[in-house]
Amino acid sequence: MTDAANRRPLASRQSAWAGKLATRAVQRGITPNQISQASTGFAAIGFAAYALVPLSPGLIQWLLLIIAAATIQARLVCNLIDGMVAVEGGQGTKDGPFWNEAPDRASDLLLLLGAGIAAGDPALGAFAAALAIATAYIRELGRAEGFAPDFSGPMAKPHRMAALTLGTAIGAFTATESVLSLTLWIIAVGTAATILRRSLRLISALKGR
Repeated sequence: MTDAANRRPLASRQSAWAGKLATRAVQRGITPNQISQASTGFAAIGFAAYALVPLSPGLIQWLLLIIAAATIQARLVCNLIDGMVAVEGGQGTKDGPFWNEAPDRASDLLLLLGAGIAAGDPALGAFAAALAIATAYIRELGRAEGFAPDFSGPMAKPHRMAALTLGTAIGAFTATESVLSLTLWIIAVGTAATILRRSLRLISALKGR
């Protein structure tokens, strides 16, 4: 992420731990694009963990779900730090906007589809992923039209990933398929509401300019 005006508002950006991680990344020569790419790497690990859940016995299944939940949070940390390295660290590049967006869409697809596989309903996971990608499309469409990016919810990326992390953690201990299915439905319905809200706000902005 290279433009401070287009950044998602995150309170965690002001935390000491995030500042230390970003500083270390800069000191070690790790670029924001590499961090963005790493976020998709974590999502791929999460997908693999989810995909193995239906094939695994109890204890292994529990471990796989804990790993999947951890990769979701690791993906979010990468999403936070890449922007800090780019903006505060002054390491932004001309191709940064691509690496800021494309890995995120791949990560949404991998994690939500993976959760659908673990829930025994890949179609539900794919549906939730498609909606997640659509929210980003509406946001970027508005930005292409010259408006500030709309990060509104109720189920923006941080909310989706928080819900998926919680559902995965709960599913590790009880009724895995039912819990993950419910989680994905909550994400899907909330994301659909987010698409509607962002669409209406964009239409209003277009009419009003």
